[in-house]
Amino acid sequence: MSKQTNKPGMYAGKEGWSAKWVYVIAAVSFIIALITIAKVTPAGGHLLEWLNLVVRWFHVIIGIGWIGASFYFIWLENNLVREGVPENLTGNLYSAHGGGFYYVEKYKAGPPELPETLHWFQWEAYLTWISGVCLLAIVYYANADFMMTNTALVLPGFVTVLIGLTTLVVGWLVYDRLCRSSLVRNGPLFSLVGLGLVTLLALFLSQVMSGRAAYMHVGAMLGTLMAANVFFVIIPAQRIMVNSVVNNEVLDTRYGKNAGLRSLHNNYMTLPVIFIMISNHYPTTFGNAYNWAVLAFLFLASAGVRHYLNLHERGRQANWILPAASLIVLSLALVTAPQMQSMAARADAMAADPVAFSDVERIINERCVSCHATNPTDDVFVSAPKGILLDNREHIKAQADAIYQNAVLSTYMPLGNKTRMTDEERERLGVWVQQGAPISP
Repeated sequence: MSKQTNKPGMYAGKEGWSAKWVYVIAAVSFIIALITIAKVTPAGGHLLEWLNLVVRWFHVIIGIGWIGASFYFIWLENNLVREGVPENLTGNLYSAHGGGFYYVEKYKAGPPELPETLHWFQWEAYLTWISGVCLLAIVYYANADFMMTNTALVLPGFVTVLIGLTTLVVGWLVYDRLCRSSLVRNGPLFSLVGLGLVTLLALFLSQVMSGRAAYMHVGAMLGTLMAANVFFVIIPAQRIMVNSVVNNEVLDTRYGKNAGLRSLHNNYMTLPVIFIMISNHYPTTFGNAYNWAVLAFLFLASAGVRHYLNLHERGRQANWILPAASLIVLSLALVTAPQMQSMAARADAMAADPVAFSDVERIINERCVSCHATNPTDDVFVSAPKGILLDNREHIKAQADAIYQNAVLSTYMPLGNKTRMTDEERERLGVWVQQGAPISP
């Protein structure tokens, strides 16, 4: 949140911006310089890991502020008392929090005169987006050749990076054009078209980059829409409204209504974006052969939950939404579960020559231990991803199900198949797990 004091020209929102943007540009330039240094130094993996930690920490903190503000102001709008209020008000409400009472009024046009200090909500959005793009650069773009590679269609790393960045720009242009069309007046149809376009984007990205990178870029595209709504629509509308009050002009309410609609769109995108933020921990979703469809249904369920909450806050009950959303998630859990082999296939695995653990250990040592060890030798990871260790037989036995899920049923691991695990080796690992994952010599 930022605030501006009542001085000439302040409400145009220009003063103070130059200095703030200089700080932001300097910080981003510093991060880019550190990424570049990390790529040419022996300790680059360690430096990138700390950059990842610090930028992600900041991204989560500032993102909480932005999403929290979105939730609060939509709640505020939904709970305004609109009857029996003065003519110049849209509504008002009392609330209690933190041991005190608050009274809030919303004007139809604007107050008779502006207060000395006016609070604006914008930098939470800008800094969340900027830190998110920096995270994309640190985690994905700095190691695009294996973090973004689709094993079925191997494109040069810089090509996948360009594709990812292009989706952010094109996504905004398409969405903004739809918002300026007559379609936006039909909320359900607009939402259905939006979900369809996002699904098509997820399908396309899943074909040209890894599932994990595809998910992150769909989330980054939605985050771009949200931040661009603030930058290009909501804040400019606020400035127009403020200047109308300052100059004693008749307020054109179209700007406020349009800004309110974009703010509502942002509100519905929050839960899908939050899922994307945590999805990299759950390869069951992005590692699935139909990951784009999984993402679409999760978006539908999460947006449905947001819709239920918005309706509930207005005093309208749509109790069917939560069971429907729960059913979608439960169905996805069942559909994405490791495929249970038929009795015949299971019997074939059991009848096959036993896979010696020494063979399994060789595959793991050659293809996995460079990352999943107490002291990884990989040039990127300086600690085992997710703390998973495969550097002795007990650890391998403990992770048998994860190996089957991530390296046999899907080709998610090794990342980008950096260590060139073969189909034959994946099959051997699968038979070993089906035979009970024995670790005796």
